[in-house]
Amino acid sequence: MDNKKLYELALKALENSYSPYSNFPVGVALLTKNGKVYLGTNIENASYGLTICAERVAIFKAVSEGEREFSKIVIVGKDGSGVPPCGACRQVMFEFSPDMEILLYDKEKGKFMTYRVKDILPLGFDLEANK
Repeated sequence: MDNKKLYELALKALENSYSPYSNFPVGVALLTKNGKVYLGTNIENASYGLTICAERVAIFKAVSEGEREFSKIVIVGKDGSGVPPCGACRQVMFEFSPDMEILLYDKEKGKFMTYRVKDILPLGFDLEANK
């Protein structure tokens, strides 16, 4: 699936954000190595520690359906620009796919900025570290 289509799906996911406390909606489209797409959006709670980011929603949905390997994720904020993942989301991404591409759309430049999980989370924890 091309990046533009994933971006459009991430914008669609953004519409379902429940972010009344931060007013910072986020939407994502996650592409698995098998070609399936999972959408996610952030879901906040008055007890802030119970809030979950859009990236983890999409990844947890995919994992709960048997997916374990991901090729790319597009992350967008309310203005359609890319939003970098938080540290917790970076670690969850690293757990499953350290080589996954993270695509952040730069509206000013009109193009995607591409990063790899392992590059934005050096020394992430993995199965080998836990043995």
